[in-house]
Amino acid sequence: QFGDLIEFAYPIGYSHWGVYDEDGFVVHFAVADQGTLMTKVSSYLQAAFPLCGDLLLGQTKIRRVPLDQVTVPHGAHILVSNNRHSGKPSSAEQMRKRRDALLDKQFGYKLLTFNCEHFATFVRYGRAVCNQLPGRAKNKECEEATEKFEELVDTDSITRELFR
Repeated sequence: QFGDLIEFAYPIGYSHWGVYDEDGFVVHFAVADQGTLMTKVSSYLQAAFPLCGDLLLGQTKIRRVPLDQVTVPHGAHILVSNNRHSGKPSSAEQMRKRRDALLDKQFGYKLLTFNCEHFATFVRYGRAVCNQLPGRAKNKECEEATEKFEELVDTDSITRELFR
């Protein structure tokens, strides 16, 4: 259902995360817009490093795509994983507000402090958390990511008010 955390569990134990957005769509960190040259470079990196090639480019964009069009390595399992993080889910209204404010925004990708799991948990819970980093405390908020996301959501709310 809307707001569920979708986990694309890779065979090596790493996962890609998104948020279910109804009608078979998911919102997630995807590869940023690319020209022809960058598309070729991205394809090469993905072939050479199938589990993380696109991330080496360091640019992502929040996209809404059909669930079956999320690019993941062969053997990845798609799971609804609402039980991997502590916290109470936000209301659907709050989740939609966050989703709408962040959709189509482009970001630099930072594995430890600003990644797809941070995005997905921020949309669902209002705080950015990543539980898959070895040696890190579980369910600990990444304040840097939360603040960046909150700033964008607040700016979007102000802009919408001004142009209503």
